[in-house]
Formats: sequence, structure tokens, C-alpha cells
Amino acid sequence: MATTSHTLRERWQTLTKCVCDGARLMVGQGDYAAYASHVRKTHPDREPMTEVEFFRNRENARFGVGNRNGFRCC
Repeated sequence: MATTSHTLRERWQTLTKCVCDGARLMVGQGDYAAYASHVRKTHPDREPMTEVEFFRNRENARFGVGNRNGFRCC
């Protein structure tokens, strides 16, 4: 049985990435790298949104911009 030894630094980096990813998901911000990878893999005919477009798209989806049933603060 092969075991993989990870340094404390690698383990810390993995933990902080998981915590940051979880925090982003809690506030409605997905992982752009995961999104871009998904689009390139499953939709090779489409160009992925830029990072700025992706951010705006997620913000609009979160707050229901353009959707009468979406969230409104006022």
C-alpha cells in the first residue's frame, strides 16, 4: 500500500483553499477556475465568460437582477 506524505505547508494550503471556496459558495460566488474548466471540457464550442463577466453573472443570479421573483432589498 502506497502512502502519500504531505508537508504541513501543503496540508495548510489545501485547508485554506477549502475554507475560501466554502466561504465564496456561501455568498454566491463560485470558483471561476472550476467554471472555466467545465465549459472548456463539456462545451468546447463555447468560449467561457471572462472572470469579470463570471463575477457579474453570479452577483446578478444571487440578487435576482432581471428576475421579478428574485431577491430585492428595496
